[in-house]
Amino acid sequence: MPTRFLLRILAALLLLAPMIAARAAEKPLTPLRVGVLEFGTVNWELSVIQSRELAKKRGIDLQIVPLASGDASTVALQGGAVDMIVSDWIWVTRQRAESNLYTFVPYSNAVGSVMVKSDSGIRQLADLRGKKLGIAGGPSDKTWLLLRAYAQKKLGVDLTQFTEPSYAAPPLLNQLALRGQVDAALNAWHYAARLEVAGMHALIELPEILHGLGIDKPIPLIGWVFREDWAAPNTVTVKNFLAASYEAKAILASSDVQWDQLRPKMRAENDAVFKALRSKYRAGIPTCSDPATMTAVAATFKVLADTGGEKLVGKSKSLASGTFWPGFSLPPCSAP
Repeated sequence: MPTRFLLRILAALLLLAPMIAARAAEKPLTPLRVGVLEFGTVNWELSVIQSRELAKKRGIDLQIVPLASGDASTVALQGGAVDMIVSDWIWVTRQRAESNLYTFVPYSNAVGSVMVKSDSGIRQLADLRGKKLGIAGGPSDKTWLLLRAYAQKKLGVDLTQFTEPSYAAPPLLNQLALRGQVDAALNAWHYAARLEVAGMHALIELPEILHGLGIDKPIPLIGWVFREDWAAPNTVTVKNFLAASYEAKAILASSDVQWDQLRPKMRAENDAVFKALRSKYRAGIPTCSDPATMTAVAATFKVLADTGGEKLVGKSKSLASGTFWPGFSLPPCSAP
């Protein structure tokens, strides 16, 4: 792990340092309920936070609430069953447009990709003409919408007509790809990592898609989401939890031993998959942000709104003010 990369994560911790204080032995812990997908990769970080007592030493009783799906996560947050979930800023800004004031803090920049077999003959996006393209999730999957916008701009084609799109859950999509039942698969990073180990390769990844759309900064895709009115009286707790989160990221960025301890939770089929998952996770750790990053996020939102329409963004016309929580910031990208 490059030293500069790790220093950026540690700098994020220093920005939160004023809120961190050793808990007095007699002071009760503050409960914090975090809803996560039962087998999601967020559990890896939460496991580090729990095993190293990173939240406890900051006065937090971290209560992990397993949930079955992304929809279940947002329902649990809206219903008050949990205080915080991992979701995306598109959902947050859509909610804010309807006066539901949720807010977002970056968790990961990890990206998905279109994966193809090396002997498929598919060398560029244009080679997907008439091919079966599997997409994880549904028609409103964000990476799929960005890929559609990219193809429209670069090739002048609508991928919903140019290819034969089909939608499947991520694990099933991997099986279909490996069996050759789809010619290409657009899947999330941790599933794409498994396909790569199995001999497939990326035809195109999100950074190239964004670059082709004129967006040249890496952007956070998912993050911690919580209610603004809940955070206001709980600012110390929120900042202390985020400090625990970024301390865990710093550990995962630098410690192979910690990953060895996590391995049973990762369900990695073999050493190659384990190492690929570790590498992809590390590459997705957010390390910096600046006004150009937020400009890139706003530009990405516009592309998604133009392509996905009201079904995706609801009443939102642009990235809503307050979508990113002002109580947290990463170091500037120009920092050493």
